[in-house]
Amino acid sequence: MKSCEEKIDIIKELESKRPLINKIIEKYVPRKYDEKFLEFTLGKPRYKYNTEAPTKAIAEPTWEFLDRGGKRWRPALFLLVVEALGGDPEKVYDFVLIPELIHNGSLFADDIEDNSEMRRGRPCSHLIYGIDVAVNCGSALYFLPLLSLIKNGKEFDDTTIKKVYEIYIQEMINIHFGQAMDIAWHNGMANANNLSEEEYLQMCAYKTGTLARMSAKMAALLSGASEEQIETLGKFAESIGIAFQIKDDVMNIEGGLGKEYGDDINEGKRTLMIVHTLHVASEEDKKRLIDILGMHTKDKKLIDEAIIILKKYDSVEYSKNFAMNLMEETWDEVDKALPDSEAKKKLETFVHYLVAGRKN
Repeated sequence: MKSCEEKIDIIKELESKRPLINKIIEKYVPRKYDEKFLEFTLGKPRYKYNTEAPTKAIAEPTWEFLDRGGKRWRPALFLLVVEALGGDPEKVYDFVLIPELIHNGSLFADDIEDNSEMRRGRPCSHLIYGIDVAVNCGSALYFLPLLSLIKNGKEFDDTTIKKVYEIYIQEMINIHFGQAMDIAWHNGMANANNLSEEEYLQMCAYKTGTLARMSAKMAALLSGASEEQIETLGKFAESIGIAFQIKDDVMNIEGGLGKEYGDDINEGKRTLMIVHTLHVASEEDKKRLIDILGMHTKDKKLIDEAIIILKKYDSVEYSKNFAMNLMEETWDEVDKALPDSEAKKKLETFVHYLVAGRKN
């Protein structure tokens, strides 16, 4: 575990990267579209561009959401992997927006699918701009970051760029299947009351592990890493995503997420805490927990009752410990795959902070 001083250092490291990441995003998604930027994005018009519509329906919703905050930890992970492998950061800077924009696009969709009301302390985007704008803008954010590959692909050989596209396509398939599992379980479309930990973890590996894995694998590939290093770092980043999801689920019932308290209970989500409780609880408590999850209630008394059941079986602490142990085990593999360096120490500190030291 890292000291408080080291945590403060990594917070500064993340904060120092944030302006750079925002600047890179603005190269591909401006705060306001003009004809020149639309031509950069779409090519020369056959007829005539209208600049107001894409500004209002893509640029403004995107930046209203990005400006709310967020750690930008996926692009930070990208840059830390490049640094730890001795790659050239300046050569790959533009690619850091790929996992970040996809992540934010997925949140537009996630909030609609979950009927959420708050995200990062403000009303969800679909409540501000409408469902039609939010759906379209979120989808656009899945593809807009590929402009960085289109515009900069000549800096790398064809085989490398082909592999980058393959990583992108496979991970985009994965994230939708992970989301499908999550939706099916909390909507009662599939039996979610006897899930194994392995089934839950596989869902997380696709839903939340995907973009971390994409980030690390792309960074390693573009830094000239070996196939073994790429796969090891991808597995490591996947574990970061899973641990991050588990920690977020815990924070949802402890407060500090920027979403409403107890949203996961209201949505009937199957988290590691829920899966663990359903395996160890008495039949009476198990039935009551399943009943509350099935109500999709916003009643605070019922949400509190569900949380009391989770805590009764130490499922909250179990989940916290699981996340930390997962990271410790996976880091051991990375430790062997990367040469010792200051960048490697920074990467380790970053991971500990992300999983153990986050406040929100």
